[in-house]
Amino acid sequence: MARKCEISGAGVMSGNNVSHANNRTRRRFLPNLQVVSLLSDVLGKAFKLKVCSKTLRTIEHNGGLDSYLESTSNTKLTDEAKKIKKAIAKKKASAK
Repeated sequence: MARKCEISGAGVMSGNNVSHANNRTRRRFLPNLQVVSLLSDVLGKAFKLKVCSKTLRTIEHNGGLDSYLESTSNTKLTDEAKKIKKAIAKKKASAK
């Protein structure tokens, strides 16, 4: 599987190693991916996802997976996250 966050889509970046003599060689900056189980309060189930630590901090800051997905626009989410967001919205609509 690709080294990419399954919620925010953050992936590998490239750049240069720069030596003291200013020699430049190409390198890759890998995202800090963690495999975590995130609990959806509305759906009542856990999703096991590869999430970068920056996204994980943002999810905790927003008060959980449900509120993070609701507050984030679809253009910033991956397909997997859009499916979870749609399921949460459907469950909330049927609960009303």
